[in-house]
Amino acid sequence: MLKKIASYSLVAMVIAFTVLGLLAIWDVIEVQDAIRKILLSLFVIFVASVVVLFIFGVVIRDDKSTKQI
Repeated sequence: MLKKIASYSLVAMVIAFTVLGLLAIWDVIEVQDAIRKILLSLFVIFVASVVVLFIFGVVIRDDKSTKQI
């Protein structure tokens, strides 16, 4: 459940940042350093989601497997 929520929110953020980036490229909106900020934001979100999913995948899975033994 948590993985689905995290993945859908990440997809929504990527789509929103992509639209902002495209609008900035076509000079529809004027944004200073938009691409750099967008890429840095996506990188931070990606790293945070990898860490959270690793913790849930490894730590919680290990707790379930030790209880069954």
